Order: sequence, then C-alpha cells, then structure tokens
Amino acid sequence: MRIVLQRVKEASVTVGGQVVGRIGKGLLVFLAVAKEDTADDINYLVRKLIELRIFEDAQGKMNCSITEVGGEFLVVSQFTLLGACEKGRRPSFDAAADPQKGEEFYNAFVDALKSAGQKVQTGQFRAMMDVALINDGPVTFILESRG
Repeated sequence: MRIVLQRVKEASVTVGGQVVGRIGKGLLVFLAVAKEDTADDINYLVRKLIELRIFEDAQGKMNCSITEVGGEFLVVSQFTLLGACEKGRRPSFDAAADPQKGEEFYNAFVDALKSAGQKVQTGQFRAMMDVALINDGPVTFILESRG
C-alpha cells in the first residue's frame, strides 16, 4: 500500500456536485492498494497513521498524534499513486490491485481506522472526485507498507 498523507485544516470530497466527505483539522489520506498487499499492510499503516506524531504541540514541535489533537481522517482511494512513469509516455498501473481487491482493502482500511476509535470520512471508490483542502503547514508525507 502507498499513502500520500497531508495534514489539513479542512478537506472535503465532492462527487457529482454532492459533498460525500468533509473533515476539519486532521489528515487527508490518499490510499493506493497494490496487488501483493495483505491484511498486514492494512494493520501496519493504520497503526502508523494513528501513532505518527506530525501535529504541533504547545511549543510548535511535531510531537502530537492525530488522537492527541482530536483530528479526523478523510480517506480517498487513489490507485494512480502506484503508476510507474519510468518507461514510455503513459503510466503503467501493473502494480495496482484489481478494482475488486482495491475496494475490499480500501473498505477494510477505513473500517480498521474506525475500529481504532478514529473519526473517519471517505471519498467514493471508483468515482471521479473533486478534492478540496487547506493544507496545514504544508505538511505532506509518503508512507509505504513495504519498504
């Protein structure tokens, strides 16, 4: 799995003119599922996201987790994160999971965050989405479940 993670002041996802997910302070998570991913990849990244100390404390240092600041998650499926652009002029998506596995793992990832007591909103799997955000920092990280 590959994640692009952005710390946000607010973020939303709109599909067909309707807002389907909206958060205030928290993390916007763009998630891609790879062919070889397993439940271990989900568990690793969920734990990492919850424990990652990327919010500022009273002294302005990145010392707090999302739980400590009462933040929310907005999780958006984005298989294009696994696009390989090294050869030719068209990205190759050979590493990405098929849509059935992608949706299954996306939903399992969201469910795991919720089961861990997190506030979670989502985009809509396989939809054309408009994503709006106010980046906080900006603070952006790339996480992978396989190093």
